[in-house]
Amino acid sequence: MSVPGYWRALSGSQFPPLKCRRGRSSLVHRPGLIPSLVSCPSTEETQNTTPVSVKELAPIVLSRRRLLARTILSASLLPSCSEAIEGGGREALELERYTDPKDGFTLLRPSSWIKVDKAGATVLFVEDASKGSNNVGVVVSPVRITSLRQFGSPQFVAQKLIQAELRKESTIEAEVIGVSERSGKGGMEVYEFEYKVDSSRGGMKRVLSAAFISSNKLYLLNISHCDGLENPLGPDKRKLLEEVLHSFNMDQL
Repeated sequence: MSVPGYWRALSGSQFPPLKCRRGRSSLVHRPGLIPSLVSCPSTEETQNTTPVSVKELAPIVLSRRRLLARTILSASLLPSCSEAIEGGGREALELERYTDPKDGFTLLRPSSWIKVDKAGATVLFVEDASKGSNNVGVVVSPVRITSLRQFGSPQFVAQKLIQAELRKESTIEAEVIGVSERSGKGGMEVYEFEYKVDSSRGGMKRVLSAAFISSNKLYLLNISHCDGLENPLGPDKRKLLEEVLHSFNMDQL
């Protein structure tokens, strides 16, 4: 995906890529680097890190762990790209509005994509039901905190996403491409992320993700698309998936 242009259009600002491989730190340095993104802990460092225990902060710490667990769960629902290499081009996609009758979130989704049932997903749309590699999915789960700020900044959450990916045995490399924040319904905070993951089992995939908290529920959108050399994500489909990303919101509060 054309990252710089995308993030200029999204937020008017850019963050330098955060790029990590398993067991080592690697970073493309640029002026103005955000301090919190300076290094990527190795898998061993991450596993040996013990969080500070403070009684007064216990509810928030617990909520942050649960929030991170839900984020990891959502990422684990994304299928591999290994079976989606064949298949050539597809017809131009159109978007239609989807509003969830139970949890009240709304988003645009590709009208030709098929809704399927999958354990752990609140709703999941796939481009090809026989493969499921390219998909749009939402996970809704209860949390104790009332806003994303109580969990951390967008940059902090991006770090946690990459650390979670690097803990997977199949992950070769993971890179944060962009981080942003926007206002949703009623002024609620919506975090948006773009990252890519190279996996020994699934190949290269691009993920666009958005998250917000409303009424003590975490709403997490993941848009996954294969983006390898054999099956790159084209500019037209990228633009369409960005529209899906930005449309994610609550229908009513």
